[in-house]
Amino acid sequence: MSILSGKKILLGVTAGIAAYKSAILVRLLVKKGAEVKVILTPSAKEFVTPLTLSTLSKNEVLSSFTDEENENAQWNNHVELGLWADLFIIAPATANTLSKMATGNSDNLLVATYLSAKCPVYFAPAMDLDMYQHPSTEKTFDKLKSFGNIIIPATHGELASGLIGQGRMAEPEDIVSFIENDIVKNLPLRGKKIMITAGPTYEALDPVRFIGNHSSGKMGYALANIAASMGAEVTLISGPSHQTVRFDTISLVKVTSAKEMYDAAHKTFPKADIAILSAAVADYRPKTVAKQKIKKKEDAFNLHLEKTEDILASLGRIKKHQFLVGFALETENELDNGKTKLQKKNLDLIVLNSLNDKGVGFGADTNKVTLLAPNNKVTPFSVKEKEEVARDILQYILDNIDA
Repeated sequence: MSILSGKKILLGVTAGIAAYKSAILVRLLVKKGAEVKVILTPSAKEFVTPLTLSTLSKNEVLSSFTDEENENAQWNNHVELGLWADLFIIAPATANTLSKMATGNSDNLLVATYLSAKCPVYFAPAMDLDMYQHPSTEKTFDKLKSFGNIIIPATHGELASGLIGQGRMAEPEDIVSFIENDIVKNLPLRGKKIMITAGPTYEALDPVRFIGNHSSGKMGYALANIAASMGAEVTLISGPSHQTVRFDTISLVKVTSAKEMYDAAHKTFPKADIAILSAAVADYRPKTVAKQKIKKKEDAFNLHLEKTEDILASLGRIKKHQFLVGFALETENELDNGKTKLQKKNLDLIVLNSLNDKGVGFGADTNKVTLLAPNNKVTPFSVKEKEEVARDILQYILDNIDA
Protein backbone atom coordinates (compact mmCIF):
# COMPACT_ATOMS: atom_id res chain seq x y z
CA MET A 1 0.00 0.00 0.00
CA SER A 2 1.18 3.49 -0.83
CA ILE A 3 1.80 6.24 1.68
CA LEU A 4 -1.02 8.02 -0.20
CA SER A 5 -3.57 5.43 0.89
CA GLY A 6 -6.41 7.06 2.79
CA LYS A 7 -5.28 10.56 1.89
CA LYS A 8 -7.85 13.15 0.81
CA ILE A 9 -6.46 14.79 -2.30
CA LEU A 10 -7.70 17.83 -4.18
CA LEU A 11 -6.54 17.95 -7.79
CA GLY A 12 -6.68 21.34 -9.49
CA VAL A 13 -6.69 21.24 -13.29
CA THR A 14 -6.02 24.39 -15.30
CA ALA A 15 -6.42 25.25 -18.96
CA GLY A 16 -3.39 23.76 -20.65
CA ILE A 17 -2.96 21.05 -23.26
CA ALA A 18 -1.39 18.85 -20.58
CA ALA A 19 -4.82 18.62 -18.93
CA TYR A 20 -5.34 15.37 -20.82
CA LYS A 21 -2.76 13.83 -18.44
CA SER A 22 -4.92 14.74 -15.45
CA ALA A 23 -7.22 11.82 -16.18
CA ILE A 24 -4.25 9.46 -15.86
CA LEU A 25 -3.14 11.23 -12.67
CA VAL A 26 -6.60 10.81 -11.10
CA ARG A 27 -6.59 7.13 -11.96
CA LEU A 28 -3.14 6.61 -10.42
CA LEU A 29 -4.06 8.46 -7.21
CA VAL A 30 -7.26 6.44 -6.80
CA LYS A 31 -5.31 3.25 -7.45
CA LYS A 32 -2.96 4.27 -4.62
CA GLY A 33 -5.95 4.32 -2.28
CA ALA A 34 -6.51 8.08 -2.16
CA GLU A 35 -9.88 9.84 -2.21
CA VAL A 36 -9.73 12.39 -5.01
CA LYS A 37 -11.83 15.47 -5.72
CA VAL A 38 -11.19 17.54 -8.83
CA ILE A 39 -11.55 21.30 -9.36
CA LEU A 40 -11.36 22.60 -12.93
CA THR A 41 -10.84 26.18 -13.93
CA PRO A 42 -13.69 27.20 -16.28
CA SER A 43 -11.40 27.18 -19.33
CA ALA A 44 -9.94 23.78 -18.44
CA LYS A 45 -13.20 22.17 -19.56
CA GLU A 46 -12.09 22.93 -23.13
CA PHE A 47 -9.23 20.47 -22.68
CA VAL A 48 -10.71 17.68 -20.50
CA THR A 49 -14.33 16.91 -19.69
CA PRO A 50 -15.78 16.87 -16.17
CA LEU A 51 -17.48 13.58 -17.06
CA THR A 52 -14.14 11.86 -17.60
CA LEU A 53 -12.68 13.10 -14.34
CA SER A 54 -15.80 12.46 -12.27
CA THR A 55 -15.99 8.90 -13.62
CA LEU A 56 -12.38 8.22 -12.67
CA SER A 57 -12.49 9.98 -9.31
CA LYS A 58 -16.00 8.77 -8.39
CA ASN A 59 -16.70 12.30 -7.15
CA GLU A 60 -18.47 15.28 -8.67
CA VAL A 61 -16.10 17.60 -10.51
CA LEU A 62 -16.38 21.27 -9.55
CA SER A 63 -15.50 24.34 -11.62
CA SER A 64 -17.57 27.23 -10.27
CA PHE A 65 -18.91 28.58 -7.00
CA THR A 66 -22.51 27.81 -7.98
CA ASP A 67 -24.43 25.49 -10.27
CA GLU A 68 -25.87 27.91 -12.81
CA GLU A 69 -28.31 25.30 -14.12
CA ASN A 70 -29.85 24.70 -10.68
CA GLU A 71 -30.86 27.84 -8.83
CA ASN A 72 -31.65 25.80 -5.69
CA ALA A 73 -28.28 24.11 -5.50
CA GLN A 74 -25.93 24.85 -2.63
CA TRP A 75 -22.80 26.83 -3.42
CA ASN A 76 -19.44 25.09 -3.61
CA ASN A 77 -17.75 26.19 -0.41
CA HIS A 78 -14.07 26.79 -1.17
CA VAL A 79 -13.25 26.99 2.55
CA GLU A 80 -14.68 23.53 3.25
CA LEU A 81 -12.85 22.12 0.24
CA GLY A 82 -9.56 23.63 1.33
CA LEU A 83 -9.90 22.30 4.86
CA TRP A 84 -11.05 18.85 3.63
CA ALA A 85 -7.83 18.11 1.76
CA ASP A 86 -4.72 16.40 3.11
CA LEU A 87 -2.89 17.33 -0.10
CA PHE A 88 -3.59 19.80 -2.91
CA ILE A 89 -2.05 19.07 -6.32
CA ILE A 90 -2.34 21.54 -9.20
CA ALA A 91 -1.46 19.77 -12.43
CA PRO A 92 -1.19 21.13 -14.98
CA ALA A 93 -0.44 24.52 -13.50
CA THR A 94 -0.44 27.22 -16.19
CA ALA A 95 1.42 30.51 -15.98
CA ASN A 96 -1.93 32.29 -15.66
CA THR A 97 -3.10 30.28 -12.64
CA LEU A 98 0.30 30.33 -10.96
CA SER A 99 0.38 34.13 -11.26
CA LYS A 100 -3.06 34.35 -9.64
CA MET A 101 -1.94 32.04 -6.83
CA ALA A 102 1.11 34.23 -6.20
CA THR A 103 -0.87 37.47 -6.10
CA GLY A 104 -4.05 36.17 -4.42
CA ASN A 105 -6.24 36.96 -7.44
CA SER A 106 -9.06 34.55 -6.55
CA ASP A 107 -11.40 35.01 -9.48
CA ASN A 108 -12.27 31.30 -9.72
CA LEU A 109 -13.04 28.38 -7.44
CA LEU A 110 -9.62 26.75 -7.82
CA VAL A 111 -7.60 29.77 -6.67
CA ALA A 112 -10.09 30.60 -3.90
CA THR A 113 -9.76 27.02 -2.61
CA TYR A 114 -5.97 27.25 -2.82
CA LEU A 115 -6.05 30.37 -0.62
CA SER A 116 -8.17 28.49 1.95
CA ALA A 117 -6.07 25.31 1.97
CA LYS A 118 -4.10 24.43 5.11
CA CYS A 119 -2.45 21.33 3.64
CA PRO A 120 0.74 20.92 1.58
CA VAL A 121 0.31 22.27 -1.96
CA TYR A 122 2.17 20.79 -4.94
CA PHE A 123 2.14 22.40 -8.37
CA ALA A 124 3.34 20.94 -11.68
CA PRO A 125 3.98 23.75 -14.19
CA ALA A 126 3.08 23.20 -17.82
CA MET A 127 3.79 25.91 -20.39
CA ASP A 128 5.84 26.67 -23.45
CA LEU A 129 9.60 27.14 -23.31
CA ASP A 130 9.65 30.96 -23.51
CA MET A 131 6.90 31.26 -20.91
CA TYR A 132 8.71 28.88 -18.57
CA GLN A 133 11.94 30.87 -18.84
CA HIS A 134 10.35 34.32 -18.61
CA PRO A 135 11.56 36.37 -15.59
CA SER A 136 7.98 36.89 -14.39
CA THR A 137 7.45 33.11 -14.28
CA GLU A 138 10.67 32.59 -12.34
CA LYS A 139 9.55 35.25 -9.83
CA THR A 140 6.17 33.49 -9.53
CA PHE A 141 7.91 30.18 -8.79
CA ASP A 142 10.10 31.80 -6.15
CA LYS A 143 7.14 33.53 -4.52
CA LEU A 144 5.04 30.37 -4.40
CA LYS A 145 7.94 28.39 -2.93
CA SER A 146 8.40 31.11 -0.30
CA PHE A 147 4.79 30.45 0.72
CA GLY A 148 5.72 26.81 1.36
CA ASN A 149 4.31 25.43 -1.88
CA ILE A 150 6.27 22.62 -3.54
CA ILE A 151 7.14 22.69 -7.23
CA ILE A 152 7.23 19.51 -9.28
CA PRO A 153 9.66 20.66 -11.98
CA ALA A 154 8.68 20.59 -15.61
CA THR A 155 10.66 18.27 -17.85
CA HIS A 156 12.54 18.74 -21.10
CA GLY A 157 10.85 17.56 -24.28
CA GLU A 158 8.66 18.38 -27.24
CA LEU A 159 6.12 21.11 -26.44
CA ALA A 160 2.72 21.90 -27.95
CA SER A 161 4.28 24.72 -29.98
CA GLY A 162 6.68 22.30 -31.62
CA LEU A 163 9.67 23.68 -29.74
CA ILE A 164 11.98 21.42 -27.79
CA GLY A 165 12.84 22.50 -24.27
CA GLN A 166 11.77 22.70 -20.64
CA GLY A 167 8.14 23.34 -19.81
CA ARG A 168 6.55 19.95 -20.37
CA MET A 169 4.47 18.83 -17.35
CA ALA A 170 5.97 15.93 -15.45
CA GLU A 171 4.40 12.59 -16.33
CA PRO A 172 1.60 11.44 -13.98
CA GLU A 173 3.63 8.48 -12.71
CA ASP A 174 6.52 10.83 -11.89
CA ILE A 175 4.20 13.26 -10.12
CA VAL A 176 2.90 10.48 -7.88
CA SER A 177 6.42 9.23 -7.12
CA PHE A 178 7.63 12.77 -6.40
CA ILE A 179 4.83 13.34 -3.88
CA GLU A 180 5.29 9.92 -2.23
CA ASN A 181 9.02 10.53 -1.82
CA ASP A 182 8.47 14.05 -0.53
CA ILE A 183 6.02 12.82 2.11
CA VAL A 184 8.26 9.95 3.21
CA LYS A 185 11.38 12.11 3.61
CA ASN A 186 9.56 14.22 6.19
CA LEU A 187 8.16 11.31 8.20
CA PRO A 188 9.51 10.88 11.75
CA LEU A 189 10.71 7.27 11.33
CA ARG A 190 12.30 7.74 7.91
CA GLY A 191 15.60 5.87 7.74
CA LYS A 192 14.80 3.70 10.76
CA LYS A 193 14.75 -0.08 10.47
CA ILE A 194 12.25 -1.69 12.82
CA MET A 195 11.85 -5.38 13.60
CA ILE A 196 8.48 -6.43 15.03
CA THR A 197 7.29 -9.87 16.11
CA ALA A 198 3.58 -10.65 16.17
CA GLY A 199 1.00 -13.34 16.71
CA PRO A 200 1.26 -16.71 18.46
CA THR A 201 3.62 -19.59 17.91
CA TYR A 202 2.36 -23.14 17.37
CA GLU A 203 4.37 -26.00 18.84
CA ALA A 204 3.59 -29.32 17.17
CA LEU A 205 2.42 -32.40 19.10
CA ASP A 206 2.02 -34.48 15.98
CA PRO A 207 1.24 -33.75 12.29
CA VAL A 208 -2.28 -32.64 13.29
CA ARG A 209 -2.21 -31.03 16.74
CA PHE A 210 -0.22 -28.26 18.37
CA ILE A 211 0.14 -26.21 21.55
CA GLY A 212 -0.70 -22.56 20.97
CA ASN A 213 -2.52 -19.57 22.38
CA HIS A 214 -5.31 -17.16 21.44
CA SER A 215 -3.11 -14.33 20.14
CA SER A 216 -4.54 -12.85 16.93
CA GLY A 217 -1.50 -10.74 16.02
CA LYS A 218 -3.61 -7.55 15.90
CA MET A 219 -1.29 -5.54 18.13
CA GLY A 220 1.88 -6.50 16.26
CA TYR A 221 0.32 -5.85 12.86
CA ALA A 222 -0.98 -2.49 14.10
CA LEU A 223 2.56 -1.60 15.18
CA ALA A 224 3.93 -2.63 11.78
CA ASN A 225 1.33 -0.66 9.82
CA ILE A 226 1.68 2.49 11.91
CA ALA A 227 5.49 2.29 11.84
CA ALA A 228 5.40 1.99 8.04
CA SER A 229 3.01 4.96 7.82
CA MET A 230 5.58 6.94 9.83
CA GLY A 231 8.28 6.14 7.28
CA ALA A 232 10.05 3.16 8.84
CA GLU A 233 11.41 0.18 6.97
CA VAL A 234 9.67 -2.67 8.80
CA THR A 235 10.42 -6.38 9.06
CA LEU A 236 7.41 -8.12 10.58
CA ILE A 237 8.06 -11.64 11.85
CA SER A 238 4.65 -13.18 12.31
CA GLY A 239 3.34 -16.42 13.71
CA PRO A 240 0.07 -17.82 12.30
CA SER A 241 -2.37 -14.91 11.89
CA HIS A 242 -5.21 -13.74 9.66
CA GLN A 243 -4.08 -10.11 9.91
CA THR A 244 -2.69 -8.28 6.87
CA VAL A 245 -0.05 -5.62 6.23
CA ARG A 246 -1.10 -2.45 4.44
CA PHE A 247 2.18 -1.02 3.18
CA ASP A 248 4.66 -2.28 0.62
CA THR A 249 7.54 -1.10 2.84
CA ILE A 250 6.75 -3.95 5.26
CA SER A 251 8.71 -7.15 4.76
CA LEU A 252 6.56 -10.00 6.13
CA VAL A 253 8.37 -13.10 7.41
CA LYS A 254 5.97 -15.92 8.28
CA VAL A 255 6.95 -18.48 10.91
CA THR A 256 5.15 -21.14 12.92
CA SER A 257 7.20 -22.27 15.91
CA ALA A 258 9.18 -20.46 18.60
CA LYS A 259 12.41 -21.83 17.13
CA GLU A 260 11.57 -20.43 13.70
CA MET A 261 10.75 -17.05 15.24
CA TYR A 262 14.00 -17.16 17.24
CA ASP A 263 16.04 -17.81 14.08
CA ALA A 264 14.25 -15.10 12.07
CA ALA A 265 14.61 -12.55 14.87
CA HIS A 266 18.34 -13.21 15.27
CA LYS A 267 18.83 -12.91 11.51
CA THR A 268 17.06 -9.53 11.39
CA PHE A 269 18.07 -7.97 14.71
CA PRO A 270 21.70 -6.96 13.93
CA LYS A 271 20.57 -4.45 11.28
CA ALA A 272 17.58 -3.12 13.23
CA ASP A 273 17.48 0.25 14.97
CA ILE A 274 14.38 -0.66 16.96
CA ALA A 275 13.03 -4.10 17.89
CA ILE A 276 9.52 -4.54 19.30
CA LEU A 277 8.68 -8.06 20.42
CA SER A 278 4.92 -8.21 20.74
CA ALA A 279 4.48 -11.87 19.78
CA ALA A 280 2.92 -14.28 22.28
CA VAL A 281 5.65 -16.92 22.05
CA ALA A 282 4.95 -20.33 23.58
CA ASP A 283 6.99 -20.85 26.76
CA TYR A 284 7.07 -24.64 26.34
CA ARG A 285 6.96 -27.16 23.52
CA PRO A 286 6.58 -30.96 23.42
CA LYS A 287 9.90 -32.65 24.05
CA THR A 288 9.17 -35.11 21.28
CA VAL A 289 6.88 -34.69 18.26
CA ALA A 290 5.00 -37.77 17.14
CA LYS A 291 5.50 -38.63 13.48
CA GLN A 292 1.96 -40.01 13.22
CA LYS A 293 -1.31 -38.72 14.65
CA ILE A 294 -1.59 -39.61 18.33
CA LYS A 295 -4.51 -41.98 18.85
CA LYS A 296 -7.00 -41.57 21.66
CA LYS A 297 -6.49 -44.78 23.61
CA GLU A 298 -6.03 -44.07 27.31
CA ASP A 299 -8.08 -42.09 29.84
CA ALA A 300 -5.03 -40.02 30.80
CA PHE A 301 -2.37 -38.65 28.49
CA ASN A 302 0.97 -37.41 29.79
CA LEU A 303 2.81 -34.77 27.83
CA HIS A 304 6.49 -34.02 28.45
CA LEU A 305 7.40 -30.39 27.75
CA GLU A 306 10.65 -28.46 27.47
CA LYS A 307 11.31 -24.75 27.50
CA THR A 308 11.42 -22.84 24.24
CA GLU A 309 14.13 -20.31 23.44
CA ASP A 310 13.65 -16.97 25.23
CA ILE A 311 13.88 -14.69 22.20
CA LEU A 312 13.63 -11.43 24.13
CA ALA A 313 16.31 -12.34 26.68
CA SER A 314 18.66 -13.62 23.99
CA LEU A 315 18.39 -10.33 22.08
CA GLY A 316 18.90 -8.37 25.29
CA ARG A 317 22.21 -10.16 25.78
CA ILE A 318 23.57 -9.23 22.35
CA LYS A 319 22.01 -5.80 21.75
CA LYS A 320 24.35 -2.92 20.92
CA HIS A 321 22.72 0.18 19.44
CA GLN A 322 19.18 -1.24 19.25
CA PHE A 323 16.22 0.12 21.23
CA LEU A 324 14.67 -3.11 22.50
CA VAL A 325 11.01 -3.28 23.52
CA GLY A 326 9.24 -6.23 25.10
CA PHE A 327 5.61 -6.95 25.88
CA ALA A 328 4.43 -8.42 29.18
CA LEU A 329 0.94 -9.86 29.65
CA GLU A 330 0.28 -10.22 33.36
CA THR A 331 -2.64 -11.33 35.52
CA GLU A 332 -1.21 -10.36 38.93
CA ASN A 333 1.47 -8.09 40.42
CA GLU A 334 1.65 -6.42 37.00
CA LEU A 335 4.04 -3.57 37.77
CA ASP A 336 6.46 -5.65 39.86
CA ASN A 337 6.58 -8.44 37.30
CA GLY A 338 7.00 -5.95 34.46
CA LYS A 339 9.89 -4.14 36.18
CA THR A 340 11.62 -7.45 36.89
CA LYS A 341 11.34 -8.47 33.23
CA LEU A 342 12.62 -5.06 32.10
CA GLN A 343 15.81 -5.37 34.14
CA LYS A 344 16.41 -9.09 33.79
CA LYS A 345 16.18 -9.04 30.00
CA ASN A 346 18.12 -5.79 29.47
CA LEU A 347 15.26 -3.95 27.78
CA ASP A 348 14.74 -0.27 27.00
CA LEU A 349 10.97 -0.45 27.42
CA ILE A 350 8.26 -2.82 28.58
CA VAL A 351 4.70 -2.57 27.25
CA LEU A 352 2.61 -3.95 30.06
CA ASN A 353 -0.81 -5.52 29.42
CA SER A 354 -3.18 -6.82 32.05
CA LEU A 355 -5.95 -9.34 31.43
CA ASN A 356 -7.76 -7.74 34.38
CA ASP A 357 -8.65 -4.67 32.30
CA LYS A 358 -11.90 -4.51 30.35
CA GLY A 359 -11.82 -4.22 26.58
CA VAL A 360 -8.38 -5.80 26.19
CA GLY A 361 -6.87 -9.21 25.59
CA PHE A 362 -6.33 -11.58 22.69
CA GLY A 363 -8.46 -10.84 19.64
CA ALA A 364 -9.82 -7.53 20.96
CA ASP A 365 -9.73 -4.41 18.77
CA THR A 366 -8.72 -2.28 21.74
CA ASN A 367 -5.91 -2.41 24.24
CA LYS A 368 -4.80 -0.72 27.43
CA VAL A 369 -1.09 -0.50 28.11
CA THR A 370 1.34 0.91 30.63
CA LEU A 371 4.89 1.72 29.53
CA LEU A 372 7.72 0.91 31.94
CA ALA A 373 11.17 2.45 31.41
CA PRO A 374 14.50 1.65 33.13
CA ASN A 375 14.42 4.94 35.05
CA ASN A 376 11.31 3.67 36.90
CA LYS A 377 9.17 5.97 34.81
CA VAL A 378 5.65 4.57 34.50
CA THR A 379 3.42 5.91 31.70
CA PRO A 380 -0.16 4.60 31.73
CA PHE A 381 -2.61 4.98 28.86
CA SER A 382 -6.38 4.57 28.68
CA VAL A 383 -8.20 1.97 26.57
CA LYS A 384 -7.71 2.79 22.89
CA GLU A 385 -7.96 1.23 19.45
CA LYS A 386 -4.87 -0.87 18.84
CA GLU A 387 -3.58 1.38 16.07
CA GLU A 388 -3.77 4.34 18.45
CA VAL A 389 -1.93 2.28 21.07
CA ALA A 390 0.70 1.50 18.44
CA ARG A 391 1.07 5.20 17.69
CA ASP A 392 1.52 5.97 21.41
CA ILE A 393 4.22 3.30 21.74
CA LEU A 394 6.11 4.46 18.64
CA GLN A 395 5.92 8.11 19.67
CA TYR A 396 7.33 7.20 23.09
CA ILE A 397 10.20 5.38 21.39
CA LEU A 398 10.86 8.38 19.14
CA ASP A 399 10.96 10.68 22.16
CA ASN A 400 13.40 8.46 24.04
CA ILE A 401 15.53 6.57 21.52
CA ASP A 402 18.39 9.09 21.63
CA ALA A 403 17.84 10.19 25.20
